[in-house]
Amino acid sequence: MPYAVTADGVRIAYQIRGSGEWLVLLAGQANSHRWWDGVRDDFHATRRTITLDYRGTGESGKPDRPYSTQGFADDVVAVLDDLGVERADVYGTSMGGRVAQWLAVRHPHRVRALVLGCTSPGGRYGIERSDAVRRSLSQTTPAEAEGALLCLMYTPSWLANHPGPYNTLGDATMPPYARRRHLAASNHHDAWDVLPGIAAPTLVLHGTDDQLNPAANAPLLADRIPGAEMQMIDGARHAYFEEFRETANGLVLDFLG
Repeated sequence: MPYAVTADGVRIAYQIRGSGEWLVLLAGQANSHRWWDGVRDDFHATRRTITLDYRGTGESGKPDRPYSTQGFADDVVAVLDDLGVERADVYGTSMGGRVAQWLAVRHPHRVRALVLGCTSPGGRYGIERSDAVRRSLSQTTPAEAEGALLCLMYTPSWLANHPGPYNTLGDATMPPYARRRHLAASNHHDAWDVLPGIAAPTLVLHGTDDQLNPAANAPLLADRIPGAEMQMIDGARHAYFEEFRETANGLVLDFLG
C-alpha cells in the first residue's frame, strides 16, 4: 500500500482505483477508507478514485497528539503531492465533508469541484444533534450503542434486508485515544467564517431524515457557499450514499460532469 508522509512526519496510507479524472473520497469520523467500499465502484467508469486512511485509522500512522479537520485537509494535500495530482474533484461525507471544506478554503487551487455530503459548518451556527440522539449513542453496552448508530445510519427496511457487515460504524482497529482525537477534531470544526471564500463549484447533499448530522445543516452550507447547489434525498438517513447509492451517486456524477 502506498504512503504519503506529512510535514509532521506521519505516514498516510492511500488507495487508488479506477481510471479517468481524479476524485478524492473522504470518509466519516473514526473511519478508514473502508467507508467507501460499498459504493466507490460506481464512479470508476469515468473517475479514478483516491481514498485514504486518516491519521489514527487503518494503515496510517497513529500519533497521540491533537487532530483537527484543518490538519486532515493538509494530510489530503500530502497524498495529492505524493501522487503528483495538481487538481481533483473532492467528495466528503460526514466529518469528511468538514475536512473537504477546509481543503477548498486552504488549498483552493487543488479543488476543481466540491461535494459536501451529510455534513455541517460546525461552530456556533451548526445544528447539533438532539439530546435524545446523544443519549441513544451513550448506551450501556457496545451492542446497544452500535444498534442505535445503525438506526441513525440506515432505515429499518434497509437494515432488514442488509444484515451487514457494515463499513460505516468506525474502524475497529483504532486505539481508544485515536477515537477520542477524531471526536475532538469533528466537534471543534468551525468553518462558518471562511465558507464564503470557497470558489469551487459546490454541491451539498443530505438525507431529509438524517438526525445524526441534522438535515438543517444542508441549507446553511448551501446559503453560505457562493453559488452552491443543494439536493435533499427524501427518506434518507446519515448513510444516504450507501442506502440510496443509485440516486446519490447519480447526482454526484451529474454535478461533476
